[in-house]
Amino acid sequence: MLEQCITHRIQVDDVVLEWVAFSTTRGGLAVSMDNLHLFELEVLNKKVWKSRQTAVKKEHQMSNTRDFSMQEQMQAEVEEEDLLDSYSTPAKGSQKRALSTPENPQSKRILSVAPSPRLLLSPASFSPSATPSQKYGSRGGRGEVVCSFGAVQGTWRGQGDSSAQVQLYQGGKDSVTKSYKFMFQKLQDIREVLMCKIEDLGDVLKNHFNIEEFSSTSAPAQEPVVLLGQIGCDSNGKLNSKSVILEGDQEHSFGMQVPVDLSELREYSLFPGQVVVMGGTNSTGRRLVASRLYEGVPLPFHKPKEQSQEDMLEGAGQHMVLVACGPYTTSDSMNYEPLMDLIEVIKRDRPDVCLLLGPFLDSKHEQVESGQLTATLDEVFRRCVKAIVEGTRGSGTQLVFVPSQRDVHHDFVFPQPPFHPSHLSQLSGEDRQRVLLLPDPCTLDLSGVVIGVTSTDILFHMGAEEISSAAGGDRFSRILKHILTQRSYYPLYPPAEEMNVDYEQFQAYAQLPVTPDIFITPSELRYFIKDVIGCVCVNPGRLTKGQVGGTYGRLFIKRDASLEQGMERRSPCAAAEVVKI
Repeated sequence: MLEQCITHRIQVDDVVLEWVAFSTTRGGLAVSMDNLHLFELEVLNKKVWKSRQTAVKKEHQMSNTRDFSMQEQMQAEVEEEDLLDSYSTPAKGSQKRALSTPENPQSKRILSVAPSPRLLLSPASFSPSATPSQKYGSRGGRGEVVCSFGAVQGTWRGQGDSSAQVQLYQGGKDSVTKSYKFMFQKLQDIREVLMCKIEDLGDVLKNHFNIEEFSSTSAPAQEPVVLLGQIGCDSNGKLNSKSVILEGDQEHSFGMQVPVDLSELREYSLFPGQVVVMGGTNSTGRRLVASRLYEGVPLPFHKPKEQSQEDMLEGAGQHMVLVACGPYTTSDSMNYEPLMDLIEVIKRDRPDVCLLLGPFLDSKHEQVESGQLTATLDEVFRRCVKAIVEGTRGSGTQLVFVPSQRDVHHDFVFPQPPFHPSHLSQLSGEDRQRVLLLPDPCTLDLSGVVIGVTSTDILFHMGAEEISSAAGGDRFSRILKHILTQRSYYPLYPPAEEMNVDYEQFQAYAQLPVTPDIFITPSELRYFIKDVIGCVCVNPGRLTKGQVGGTYGRLFIKRDASLEQGMERRSPCAAAEVVKI
């Protein structure tokens, strides 16, 4: 026991109290090597892991505070320089300009004069090939609605003001707020995360289905048993009905695996990494003949707090949200013409909020892969951000930027931190107030409506691994239901080869805090809008598809007042459409 204190860095008094509690619940266990080993597995390891997760969250919160103070200081320095310049005497021979003083403020019209977005993103300044894509220029069906949901009241036009309040859900405590060191994780840490996930979801399923006790995956039993575990594959190939194994939890099965016979299951839908509870017979301890599969249980929806009458009136209006996902260039050109067309749509429709998901500078683009760009990657992205912000200045739209792992200039890791605030250094203080930099994934609170957002193509990754038999609904609906019931933005394990997952951060920042009202999940697969167990799931597609134009999405959102009145919940998504650019 003294060795356990030293190994886990726990005080002797704390270990003694934990042992007394553990021993009492087990009927008064004697102190022995076997019992101490069991005590370490079931109590001490969990205690150390939870304290480590708490420390990681505290570190991110402290770092986030430092970042905000640096950003405020930078903004104050810019405003101070502008004030000093306005009162200084111009040098001899310098060009005269209008001075801005408190008594003689500069006109808003003069302030709005800025270089054209097309001029800022001219490919001639950072690419050897400035030829626009001919296929994109000759595309048809511009503005055509290809998918719709709900009924539109009036025209697709936002209010163009700041009444829509966008922020991270619960202050961002479940989201990455800054860059972190990755590629330092150990296999033991990954296993701890997976075991915690199995046990947490197992407790939920056990309580929901009133299951008395789970059995071990390796213990022979002549009577029907109920097993808890994670779906896996018995080889390096893709999962199929003959290669399914169930990896048990640590508490009941010590992580032991057992092959699963699915022949007696009438219907099922499985994927690697899925936490399930299976009922069946395991007479030899070497093969489970499954006869029942317990479905996952989603989290409850967010219930807004009681608000004053003024706050209810302020957020009761209908808000328009526009959603677009990169790439923002065609595959044969670095000309940002599709992005310029999107800016024109924002200026025309004046959405209240615009969600822009990466990649903004695609790592899969031919000119990026071959290193043909003449400007730095950060410089190209800065110009891209500046063109978007200044090009939409008159619309009043709040701009939300979410990175992608395909953004060649950003951290290649999941969960992915937001873009650094230094990318906004070229913007004015007024423009920076309209911009919000968020991580991937993230959960948003838009005037009481919860929106889950991820730029990772989880639909494509899970679609390639999922197996099913006589399962109801289409493939997209099944995958989306898995995401919501597994309570994770990326429940697939092992992840796709193109993914770089840091599981210590994944456990803390890639889980669903609640079932979102709206789930945004762009994919290479076909666009759709679906209602899955009460959550409106939207795949807006990508703005470009190779050399041709793609699609973007738009939604009308209105907070559900029925929850505040104790009535049955209604979806806050009044209408949604997917439109060709």
